[in-house]
Amino acid sequence: MLDRTQTPLEALIRRRRPGYSLEAPFYLSPEIFAADMEAIFHRHWIFVGVEPDVAEPGDAMVVDIGTTSVVIVRDDDMSVTAFHNVCRHRGARLVHDYKTSVGNLVCRYHAWTYGLDGKLLYAEHMGPEFDAGCHGLKPVHVRSLEGLLFVCLSDDPPADFDVMAAQMAPYLAPHELRNTKVAFEMDIVEPGNWKLTMENNRECYHCAGNHPELTVPLFAEGFGFAPEQLDEAGRAQAERYACLVTDNHGAWEASGFPSRCIEHLDDMVTGFRTERLPLDGDAESHTLDTKSACRKLLGRFNDPKSGALHFWTQPNSWHHFMADHAVTFSVLPLDAEHSLLRTKWLVHKDAVEGVDYTVENLKAVWEATNDQDSTLVGYCHSGARSPAYEPGPYSPHTEVLVDRFCNWYVGRMADYVGIGR
Repeated sequence: MLDRTQTPLEALIRRRRPGYSLEAPFYLSPEIFAADMEAIFHRHWIFVGVEPDVAEPGDAMVVDIGTTSVVIVRDDDMSVTAFHNVCRHRGARLVHDYKTSVGNLVCRYHAWTYGLDGKLLYAEHMGPEFDAGCHGLKPVHVRSLEGLLFVCLSDDPPADFDVMAAQMAPYLAPHELRNTKVAFEMDIVEPGNWKLTMENNRECYHCAGNHPELTVPLFAEGFGFAPEQLDEAGRAQAERYACLVTDNHGAWEASGFPSRCIEHLDDMVTGFRTERLPLDGDAESHTLDTKSACRKLLGRFNDPKSGALHFWTQPNSWHHFMADHAVTFSVLPLDAEHSLLRTKWLVHKDAVEGVDYTVENLKAVWEATNDQDSTLVGYCHSGARSPAYEPGPYSPHTEVLVDRFCNWYVGRMADYVGIGR
């Protein structure tokens, strides 16, 4: 019998069944959404962008995480800092544009002026007793992982970011993301809870029937499979794929490109996963014709056939890094039933549009895939509203990583409400 002293969230956490999808309130409840924002998005490292978003001194970018607005700036010494986007006078929003360039940060309301280091430089009519040193912008923790930008709104951010960074830096460094530029970016508002967007990303069970553009250079065996259902030819192909992955990992690592799988999706506060995987046939990249989208390769790469490195972070990002370009994805919750998916395509900073690449070719695969996934997320969210919905079993072959995302999420929520599971 349910202990009536428990909150609804505590009861849901205690009866969560591993290996099954979450109960409907996790996706629908405004109260649980509010708890998600407090427990997850206000306490963990959130991926928000890339250093090329703020490439030059004075460049600024605004990111909204729920009701909290953060401005990320490039200082004159080329360091990247972040502040709450709130004037210390009467709380007006300080920077209004998504991206801009500034000399100083000036509030439009009463012209309080802050340096790029957050110090208050000018505040008229405040009297002789006013101490400007006590009214600088409130800082936000920001970290760059080889050019990927993460912020944490908590005063006490998870310390294991350093563990992730130490393991991931060698994987990311060859791509030299700081020497790229954002060639294109787009936002999609998906009609579903943020967890459904993340769950959809954590599996490719659905890929073969829904993503014709994405799957052309991918091995079907990479999506997962049920060994007991394979015929002799299927077993031979699965074995060939496994050998190909092993052989490529060895060759890539010998060339200075770490490749083997590292997975900590549900056993770390700052959960993550990475692996470099081969592309099928003569494929070079995630493009419609599977050839490189950009003729000028990234970083230390001189062979376009260098596979694709993926990197996932809990709670809100995934990334794909090829020899010729990179694609980053962040999910930012808007409300219980809508989520912002922000995608950025990066190419070498010296690549020339129309000469080395075209935006249409660069973005075609993931633009189509994002649109398809948004539809699928909407299907799941609509289904969760039905009284007939109940948690269904995950495939032990193709949805293991979805389960690990849910394990991580429920574990973090259990920690938030102070219960063991």
